Amino acid sequence: MQEFVGHCKECSKEIYCYDGFISGIVLENQTVICFDCSEEDEIQIK
Repeated sequence: MQEFVGHCKECSKEIYCYDGFISGIVLENQTVICFDCSEEDEIQIK
């Protein structure tokens, strides 16, 4: 089952929930970010 969750706050990519697993990360402010953008943020922080 696939359910639309929202758009990535960084790149506007559509994020879905697949059988209970979100294809991104929910941030503290209740926005979502895709895995690609979250990995880029980690690289920039280091």
